[in-house]
Amino acid sequence: MVHAAHDDRAPARRIDDCWNRIGTRGDGTCPRLAAHARCLNCPVFAQAAATLLDRPLSDADFAEAARTAHEAHDTHQAPPDARADDANAPQTALAFRIADEWLGLPVPALRQIDGPRPIHPLPHRRNGVVLGLVNVRGTLTIAASLGALLGLDLSLDLEHDAAGRHASRHAHARLLVVEHRGDTVALPVDEVEGVLRFAASALLPAPTTLAHAATMHTRGLLAWRDTTLGLLDADRVFDSLARSLR
Repeated sequence: MVHAAHDDRAPARRIDDCWNRIGTRGDGTCPRLAAHARCLNCPVFAQAAATLLDRPLSDADFAEAARTAHEAHDTHQAPPDARADDANAPQTALAFRIADEWLGLPVPALRQIDGPRPIHPLPHRRNGVVLGLVNVRGTLTIAASLGALLGLDLSLDLEHDAAGRHASRHAHARLLVVEHRGDTVALPVDEVEGVLRFAASALLPAPTTLAHAATMHTRGLLAWRDTTLGLLDADRVFDSLARSLR
């Protein structure tokens, strides 16, 4: 069992980015530079970094994360021939949580990260995976439950509003808009952590105790922090989602 992340939000605090104004990335006039040489060595910078890491991220932060995730992926990609033979070739995945499970999706599939939005159920559609339609910046997009596809326990994670629309209970909930081979789907998740970099050789085999549906859609497990993260296989996930839409 993996550890669920905390959902309580702390109030936002204003950060004085002095390193950009008077530090090594600014005009260099900060009197602390004489003692610390670089902003990275300064306790003021360390405290600001800790505050930034502890605060809940805004939608603008996640939009920037989606953009930089693709830049990181493009920067760290080895040539195709090298990747095929190199178990240590760098790979990237977006880490996120659904229910109590931490999962990873290959960064190339990610198009954007949005805040939670009402999902309008489709009539006569009761397979559990297809949630309905969601308006993503003016475009109606199919919303699907990745948790239902993987057989996760979602009994406490979704509620319905007065119009019968799906909504997440979690304060950190986000909507991942992903695309694979021309198909676009919106996936509600309970929390987004960020981009992970790893080598293929770091993947561990999925245990036999893992639910069959989860095993089918997982490339393997990554040891991450004090738990494990299931790295999803984008091909298998989208093939199953396509079957659910038929």
